[in-house]
Amino acid sequence: MDTKDILKKVRAIEIRTRRMVTDAVSGAYHSSFKGQGMDFEEVREYTPGDDVRSIDWNVTAKMDRPFVKKYREERELTIMIMLDLSASGSFGSLDYSKREQAAEIASVLAFSATRNNDKVGLILYTDRIETFIPAKKGRRHILRVIREMLFFVPKGRRTDTVQALQYLNRLERKRAVVFVISDFLQELDGGVVGDPDNPEHPLYRSLSFTNQRHDVVCIRIEDPREREIPNVGLVTLEDAETGDLIEIDTRKLSNRMAYRKHNQLRLEQVTKGFRQAGIDSVSISTGEPYIAALRALFERRSHRL
Repeated sequence: MDTKDILKKVRAIEIRTRRMVTDAVSGAYHSSFKGQGMDFEEVREYTPGDDVRSIDWNVTAKMDRPFVKKYREERELTIMIMLDLSASGSFGSLDYSKREQAAEIASVLAFSATRNNDKVGLILYTDRIETFIPAKKGRRHILRVIREMLFFVPKGRRTDTVQALQYLNRLERKRAVVFVISDFLQELDGGVVGDPDNPEHPLYRSLSFTNQRHDVVCIRIEDPREREIPNVGLVTLEDAETGDLIEIDTRKLSNRMAYRKHNQLRLEQVTKGFRQAGIDSVSISTGEPYIAALRALFERRSHRL
């Protein structure tokens, strides 16, 4: 794909995602992520209904009438998008691959952040750190982030989210809102040593540790065919990250049911793991609209704050 085609696709993503970032999404985003503290703004005269705890007693004594301190929220946030570019993301049984869906969702997050005057940074990773873009503001910066998410060619094929989180913790000293976008397949199917149903699994332990320093949200991307498989005869499935092959006779109902049960269990395990690690999460399929899912995630968070 030449530069002209790349710019055309980036522009198309910008137009589509900007349209999706409605006031409803932007408002839900704003209310679900708090700033880093409160900045003193001014002292003004007390009016009925003001919190008496905000009275400035020194000024009150000097002026011989009550004054209160007024603060404003230090709103500016740093948003870090961590996007898994491992080979399993190239799979897509519908119009979108998981990577394309992930990039579009990340674009919605980036434009939501921009509307709230927040900075956006990017970490692309596989089983290694592929690239890092420091957090900045501005449309040109966001378009660069979108371009990298869509067209960056990774060197690795497998996934190591734990290593990526460790890199983030070394790099980002200031508290940030971190969106980890991945299918989380390899690490829960043996890519990381440990029992995936155990809260001490390295992935959950690393997420929990990172969440103590930052505000972590996991977005799991899946394809409908990863939940169940239709009756299409004898098929050979390949693990995109390991190259392992498995042959399944989909004509047999028992095989289709076993496939469905295995994948349902995997989804339940990862959802349970996120919950035990104290991580907000949402699963989004390439076959479903995602704006409602993101808005629901933001609203759940805002109700807790």
